[in-house]
Amino acid sequence: MFDAPWRSAVHAELIVSDGGSTDGTLDIARQFADIVVVHSGDHRQTIAEGRNAGAKAATGDVLVFINGDTVPADREKFTECLLNFVERRGPYARASALACPVGFRPVEEKLADKAFHAFYNSYVWFLLLLRIGAGRGECQVIRRPVFELVRGYRSELAAGEDFDLLARIGTKARVQFAWDMLVFESPRRFRKFGYFRVLFAWTINALSVMFRGRSSSDEWEPVR
Repeated sequence: MFDAPWRSAVHAELIVSDGGSTDGTLDIARQFADIVVVHSGDHRQTIAEGRNAGAKAATGDVLVFINGDTVPADREKFTECLLNFVERRGPYARASALACPVGFRPVEEKLADKAFHAFYNSYVWFLLLLRIGAGRGECQVIRRPVFELVRGYRSELAAGEDFDLLARIGTKARVQFAWDMLVFESPRRFRKFGYFRVLFAWTINALSVMFRGRSSSDEWEPVR
């Protein structure tokens, strides 16, 4: 996603947190990443555990959590917004965390995909307008002090850890929706399960985390 000259220019470090892959992921990661964190426990690592492990290894003041199958739609615009956030300039200067809009690459996008992302991105934006912390985990940008204040992601959550983190941050600091930081994710989960099943899983897990303090799913099924 970010080549070495770019990372050097903006004083960024690329950290890959691997939950136990058995393919060639680690070999590739070690060629390009500054730090590779590998899960070595005998239990299946949650997404939250992996993100916390990456954050622990990081040295910067701003943490950018981005999924392995997710890339900025416009790297220059993404970088500019990120640098402004770091230096507390521009529209996100007062924010402590950013939620990013998500879409599919134009070559992979169907009409239903456009409708879904238009609705869901607007829904998250509206919740944040009401000062209700929300946001998808494909890309979240968080200042380290507030991340540490809320003690990071709740490692016991198998799903819903992304929504939960921003909800907890939202009770203590400002979370904004960064329209300029669009990212593209892979459509494979939606293609395999369909929008209804994916949205149902998101909703049930979010409600379970809110009212029961734990996710309804025992694990978040990976889709390769």
